[in-house]
Amino acid sequence: STMSFSEAEVQSARGAWEKIYVDAEDNGTAVLVRMFTEHPDTKSYFTHFTGMDSAEEMKQSDQVRGHGKKVFTAINDMVQHLDNTEAFLGILNPLGKKHATQLKIDPKNFKIICDIILQLMEEKFGGDCKASFEKVTNEICTHLNNAYKEAGW
Repeated sequence: STMSFSEAEVQSARGAWEKIYVDAEDNGTAVLVRMFTEHPDTKSYFTHFTGMDSAEEMKQSDQVRGHGKKVFTAINDMVQHLDNTEAFLGILNPLGKKHATQLKIDPKNFKIICDIILQLMEEKFGGDCKASFEKVTNEICTHLNNAYKEAGW
């Protein structure tokens, strides 16, 4: 399944992403903290986060910050390859497989995290920014779900 981004879509998606990626660690952390706060069940996958109840505590946690940055770095790698499906999937498929087989993360959580990233983009940079990136998050979620199916989820 090939991704069909026009050159213009690739450029506007990258422009939108750059705005939020400039502060990868802070914004990645903000996304995770919001996910853990609004969807507390997602914390159960992170054994070292489960005891943290306050958003403030999570924000200060090196582990939350580290994972937030890791998520943003992975998405950034994908964003660099929107015009090359093979390279894009070369990054995404191993991640999907790992989350399915080793970490056993319910794939619905990818949609949650993508929606929160879009919310944050809209809050910080407006609706156009969000709209430019929506197709990217849809592709990420679609291909992650495919990777899960292939892993026998």
